[in-house]
Amino acid sequence: MRITKRTNLAMRVLMYCAANQERLVTKSEIARCCNTSENHLAQVINQLGQLGYLHTQRGRNGGMMLGRPMAEICIGDVFRALESQVPIAECFADVDNTCPLVEACRLRIAVADAVEAFYAHLDEITLDALVCGNTRLLDIMHPVVCRV
Repeated sequence: MRITKRTNLAMRVLMYCAANQERLVTKSEIARCCNTSENHLAQVINQLGQLGYLHTQRGRNGGMMLGRPMAEICIGDVFRALESQVPIAECFADVDNTCPLVEACRLRIAVADAVEAFYAHLDEITLDALVCGNTRLLDIMHPVVCRV
């Protein structure tokens, strides 16, 4: 399974905001830290805001912060929300599916089961588990105060 660039960037944004939860962070500082373009980040930030994962504030002193506590952000939910538009294979697509084997294909069932197992594993992980106590990450993204 391959994760889309959008989901990868979304996770970087969420981790950066979690590591800097005491303040608003800007798109430009995330772009610098995560080695990506501000234009691509803007789309991801907008989607995360619409999903309630980020609170954004426009204007000169604007920025973003987590829209809910780290412990309440389930990584499986984030991945599902962002990856659901991209079918894992052609045979999973609602449109443009030209595979003649769909009705009899056992591989499709096996792949669907594997995808569900993947998401089930991510359902056990919250954003705080990725950030809190991860000193190497925090050295890159800044210290975070975590509740124990």
